[in-house]
Amino acid sequence: MAKPAPRKSGRSGGSSIFTGVLIGLIVGAVLAVGVALWVTGNNPFKLAAPESAPARPAPAAPVTPETAPSFDFYKVLPGDAPTGPLPPAADGAAAAPLYYLQAGAFQNPADADNLKAQLALLGIETAIQTSDLGDKGVFHRVRVGPFRTMDEVNRTRSLLTQNNIPATLVKEVPTPQETP
Repeated sequence: MAKPAPRKSGRSGGSSIFTGVLIGLIVGAVLAVGVALWVTGNNPFKLAAPESAPARPAPAAPVTPETAPSFDFYKVLPGDAPTGPLPPAADGAAAAPLYYLQAGAFQNPADADNLKAQLALLGIETAIQTSDLGDKGVFHRVRVGPFRTMDEVNRTRSLLTQNNIPATLVKEVPTPQETP
């Protein structure tokens, strides 16, 4: 019977790994220097632009001292004050509703902050509205909005739904403000 041939002791794979890592580091350093030079604009390989003749500054115009303007509106305005009531605002501007999405209401303010942070990670700006409901206690509402159109509401609501965050639509009709 034939004797099995003895195994040849070859080089270990450690030196090839070391060589690969070394080459990777060198290539990475060269790329980093190249990107840094490109970003800062100090490109040593860029052709120098031919210098043009320096532009001569235009002769300065003589400076004339300005006199202080005299304002007479202090005398004119008191006589021009409106005497009657202001006309009512246009119906379209006053009746334009604002829409909000309420993502949650919590008695613990930390829970409201956690939801606000979760929505911020999605790129949604929120506001926490605190309200005292008497016997029920203090609630912290997490609201998204205001939105002017239902299209904006639907886009944001679909993003919330995709991330398993339920939201309730809140419609707010602004009341006309009283003028003093």
